[in-house]
Amino acid sequence: MTTSDRVATVRVPASAANIGAGFDCVGVAVDRWLTASVRQDSGGSPEPEFERSGTLAGLNTRDSHDAIYVAFRAAAGAKKIPVPERLRFTVTSEIAVGRGLGSSAAAFVAGAALANEMLKLGLDSFGIAEVGTALEGHPDNVCPSVFGGATLALTHAGQVILSPLEVHSALAFVFAVPEFVLETRRAREALPNVVPHITAVHAAAKGAALVRGLATADEAMLAAALDDVLHVPHRRRLVRGYDAVLAAALEAGAIGATLSGAGSSMLAVTRQEKAEEVAAAMARAWQLTGVKAEAFVGKQRVKGFHVVA
Repeated sequence: MTTSDRVATVRVPASAANIGAGFDCVGVAVDRWLTASVRQDSGGSPEPEFERSGTLAGLNTRDSHDAIYVAFRAAAGAKKIPVPERLRFTVTSEIAVGRGLGSSAAAFVAGAALANEMLKLGLDSFGIAEVGTALEGHPDNVCPSVFGGATLALTHAGQVILSPLEVHSALAFVFAVPEFVLETRRAREALPNVVPHITAVHAAAKGAALVRGLATADEAMLAAALDDVLHVPHRRRLVRGYDAVLAAALEAGAIGATLSGAGSSMLAVTRQEKAEEVAAAMARAWQLTGVKAEAFVGKQRVKGFHVVA
């Protein structure tokens, strides 16, 4: 079979990272999906071309700079395989862009997975995660999109190290997604270059509490872990209505609430039986500040990317 005979299609879930004290290391797959296909055309321009729909319909980027194509090229390069010309991509997405739901990580995973499938690169899931992480800069969004569920991930000695995280069946993640975007660049610029030693000590303790709290549904551990000290104090001012939405979530019975990724979305951790009430309260709080928002209860375990037959 020649490359021109092949059509590859993959589906990749969204992700929420920076969960509480899990800054740049803890993330969870979210049941919102990017679906991407690639084929090689027999004629036309040698440059890649994209047809986009869903949340990507208005994306203003050159096709050759699209994150999916960038990752496709990077995956092929990792195996020293030439990138074919006249690639035609069809992409649709349910993942809100610029809202802290891992839209760029999903695109990187999709591109690497498409290259792996179309060009028969032989990458396993860790290989795809490493391509995505090299492009994204950290693995906390990439790994949930690759492996599904909740993950603890970091890089060490140039490799991605990953452990699935247990999430107690009594717990639910609630997501509230506002209509406004928070640019990643602005969110990163809000962070300090250094933190006091005492802050780092608190952050380490809260990170351990997060892992333990998710596994056991220990509310005291989770409440402490979701009160982040590394990034949320510096980014919350960039998210209109943050304090009101946080207060509404807690009043409705959430154990804690925080930013999803760098924002603008927020997530809450709650008991399953209170999840719908928490979701409604968070959406209502944003609406009272004049912001339209969608709120939903996440599935307990969302699977990672997969190839569509």
